[in-house]
Amino acid sequence: MSCAPTAPTHDWNGDSGERWAANLDRLDLMLQDFGDAVIAAAGAQRGERVLDIGCGSGTSTFILAEQVGATGHVLGVDISEQLVDLARAATPDAAPVEFRLADAATTPLPAESFDLLFSRFGVMFFDDPGVAFAHMRGALKPDGRIAFVCWRSAAENDWVRLPMAAIRDFVPMAPTDPDAPGPFAFGNRDRLTDILTAAGFADIEVSPFDTRLAYGRSDTRDAALDDALDMAFQVGPLSRALADQPDDIRARAADAVRAVFAAQSGDTSVLIDGAAWIVTARNRAA
Repeated sequence: MSCAPTAPTHDWNGDSGERWAANLDRLDLMLQDFGDAVIAAAGAQRGERVLDIGCGSGTSTFILAEQVGATGHVLGVDISEQLVDLARAATPDAAPVEFRLADAATTPLPAESFDLLFSRFGVMFFDDPGVAFAHMRGALKPDGRIAFVCWRSAAENDWVRLPMAAIRDFVPMAPTDPDAPGPFAFGNRDRLTDILTAAGFADIEVSPFDTRLAYGRSDTRDAALDDALDMAFQVGPLSRALADQPDDIRARAADAVRAVFAAQSGDTSVLIDGAAWIVTARNRAA
């Protein structure tokens, strides 16, 4: 489920998991700056034990494994069977890595065993985030820490804002609860801080991180625009908004979204604004 900007959690073993797996290269490019920032904030050390929450296909898990080395260990957990299978298939021989098909919010975890709880966009989908974070904190050593990246609001993220604004006049939009499980559940910094405090974390830092992310990719400007449009239709909120729309509306949407992407800069990718929180905290028991 890592990085998941797209789908309800109940579908991660269905169509959404398949779409995510089919778009891994595009998504990893889109999320690279965020991943680099949170890995730097996490500061994994040689010999540490790490839990990678919502590890997806293992992009962050393998980087963490290199940092902790042969004397450390990284357990990656995700609820998508498709992505866990990909992660296992990509695991180098003798890497200090294990992947488990499980929900980190509920799966049994060894008590006080991990130095670091980590996630790249994998923590926003819990039905009860307070309970989930408290459960995971139970697996953290008394002096352990947590580091994760999560999206800020939809209005601050162009991969949502641009395509949805482009179709607003001819596709009805259902009202949404900003605190419901989903990509933007932690857009409110105060709510996020309150959840972590109640779950037993201290020294909580919630820092804004902004970047110009690369959306889609190809060798030429026109091909990059086509690739960005295809990506939006496959794995973004646009895909859900258009799921039940007739072909003429989908065609109209394609024209409108391509036009807003064409107004952005970038030669081999569409460069758009992305906004997240980099979150760090420590176990209150420390």
